[in-house]
Order: sequence, then C-alpha cells, then structure tokens
Amino acid sequence: MIVVTGATGNLGTLVVEGLIDQVPVEEIAVVVRDAAKAARFGELGVEVRVADYGDPAGLADAFRSGEKVLLISGSEIGQRVPQHRAVIDAAKAAGVALLGYTSVLGGPAADFELAREHQITERYLIDSGVPFVLLRNGWYHENYTEALGQAIANGGVLTSSAEGSRVASASRADFAAAAVAVLTTEGHENKEYELSGDHAWSFEEYTAEVSRQLGDEVPVNRVPAEVHKEILVGAGLPEPLPSILVGVEDAISRGLLAVQTGDLSKLIGRSTTPISQSIAQGLSAAKA
Repeated sequence: MIVVTGATGNLGTLVVEGLIDQVPVEEIAVVVRDAAKAARFGELGVEVRVADYGDPAGLADAFRSGEKVLLISGSEIGQRVPQHRAVIDAAKAAGVALLGYTSVLGGPAADFELAREHQITERYLIDSGVPFVLLRNGWYHENYTEALGQAIANGGVLTSSAEGSRVASASRADFAAAAVAVLTTEGHENKEYELSGDHAWSFEEYTAEVSRQLGDEVPVNRVPAEVHKEILVGAGLPEPLPSILVGVEDAISRGLLAVQTGDLSKLIGRSTTPISQSIAQGLSAAKA
C-alpha cells in the first residue's frame, strides 16, 4: 500500500492523481483531516484514512507495516516541527517500509528561515531509523504564475527585493511526478534528491515572457527588502510570512534557488516544464 498524507492539498492532489495512473487504486490510501474533501478519491476506490498532523494519538492508526508513505510537509509555519515529528513517530511505530518527505532545495545548506523547520524534520527523520527518501523541492513556477491575474489587475506582474540571480523553478506537477516515481519504483531508500528545474531564469526573463504572451510591456518592480516586507504586510499577509518571503528573496539574490542538479528530470524521465507554459496557464486562468 502507498499512503499519501496531506492528500487534498495542491501538491498532494497531483501526487494521488499520478498514483492512480500508475498503480491499482486499491493499493493507494490517503491520510486527510477532512474525509469530505477526499470524497472524490474515495469514490474512485482509494482508501481514505482520517488523521491530523497536530493529533499524535489520532495518527496511531494512520499507517500499516510495510507501507510506503509520503509525508507532505505541513502548511502551518511554526507548527510543522511537532506535526512532522508526530507523523514520523507514527510511521516508525507502524514499521513502514519507506517514508518520503517533501523538504527544501539545499537541505542543510539552505540558510534561510523557510528552510529551518525542514532541516529539523530531516534530522529527526534520519535519526529515527525509518527508511527514508528526502525530496528536496525547489521553488514552484506557481509561486509566481498562479497570482498573475491579480498581479496584472494591480498594475504589475512581479515585485521583488532580490538583487539579480536566477530561479531554477519547476511546475508543481513536476514535483508531484517525482514523488510518484519514488513511491512506485525501488532503490530510493535513504537517498536525498535535490529537485529543481532544468532552466534557471531571471526575473527580467520572466516579465519579458509575460509581456510577450500578454502583448503589453510589463517591468519587474524591484524594491528594497524593507519596502517589500511593507508591501506584503499591506497585502494582508500575517507575520512571520512577510519576513520569511523576504528571506527567500535574499536567498535568490545569493543563488540558492538557482541550483540545477538534474535530479528532477532524471526521476520523472523527461525535461521539466518550462516557465513559459506555466505563465500561459496563469494567464488563461486569469482570463477565465
């Protein structure tokens, strides 16, 4: 049995859909907080198990011996370490065969705040003795392209405090396909994969492509870090998220998200999705 936690989120949904295309549905289970949100999967024959990262006791029956499990990192910044530890403890107690974790590009070498909870989780997982595979995901195209419509409506496309450098992003579907690959093939135990796109693009190249597809010139709005943080706070983002996002911009300035290892394209057996394709999807969604 292959088990996916956080299966109704953006990434989890794509992973489960990919698994359904690869293995019989009776070999797939999902662990979710709200069974109603997973009803579509249940109707297809996927086993739905209800448990919460924040409820260690409830996780006790989430896994079975010999299963392969994908722990998709939680979304509650500041709460993820205890939540991830609870999942790892439950998986260890159950005797799972493999526990995959969606971490961050660079792992221990990533020195920005967003990476900190991932690093603590990685260390705990490695020390647990559970057979593991670390999927160190880079930046998603969709971090920029999903909000294109709103950005254009607000008179811009991209506001950044990063000073130059590039981003080797890939689509969320690419990262999901990598997770499916390690869950459905053998030989991934105790391995670490640095996952990033095949092409590292600059913000100027990004806005030039948006301009080309939009038929209208749009620039990068470059601002100092403190101004960028004020913009994010003004947009309604609660702390610590503005500080964390500005920290990511600093990491981009230092080239930490421009790393290209080829691990992602090797796992999925094809080139990663070009940013131009995700831009087209973002503009199409905006028009709809």
